[in-house]
Amino acid sequence: MTVTGERNTPQIGLLALQGAYYAHQRLLKSLDVSTSLIRYPSELNDIDALVVPGGESTTMLKLLEPEGFRELVVERVRDGMPYFGTCAGAILAAREVTGPAQASLNMIDITVERNAYGRQVDSFVADFPIPALGVGNFHGVFIRAPIITRLGAGVEVLGEYKGHPVLARWRNILLATFHPELSGSDAVHRYFIEQMVSS
Repeated sequence: MTVTGERNTPQIGLLALQGAYYAHQRLLKSLDVSTSLIRYPSELNDIDALVVPGGESTTMLKLLEPEGFRELVVERVRDGMPYFGTCAGAILAAREVTGPAQASLNMIDITVERNAYGRQVDSFVADFPIPALGVGNFHGVFIRAPIITRLGAGVEVLGEYKGHPVLARWRNILLATFHPELSGSDAVHRYFIEQMVSS
């Protein structure tokens, strides 16, 4: 476990510029995990892991521009800080974004297609297994969800829906194309904390 300063328990930061970060915070608090909302670059120095929620990836990119915020996120993650991105958070981490193309943080070698299932009205829920987490039937919530269309070397698929990776991991980066914080299950967040933050 990586800890900052004198703490002996991990502090999980939730990027709170835009999107559904409060739902992640509620779920993490139910796991007795200490959390803080991250709105300024300097606050990244006080956390041991970062959760980036769903929302509007283009808006998040713009809000990450001031004061080297974007560069500091990338630096911390490349130095080993665990990163958990859901929906827009997954888009931000990808090396390549399509549908349409846009800039990203370029932290994991995957290609992601934005809004791949359609518009907001086409959002849906679906059950699928996540064998790597020992979950036989996860209730996934897909809201204007992206699809991972290409996986680079070393990217591990933890869960699939209709042949597409929906939960993937590479080193200290975990990405979900759905919204596990809305599923009614803590399985994905528990995996992130137990296997990637506290291990």
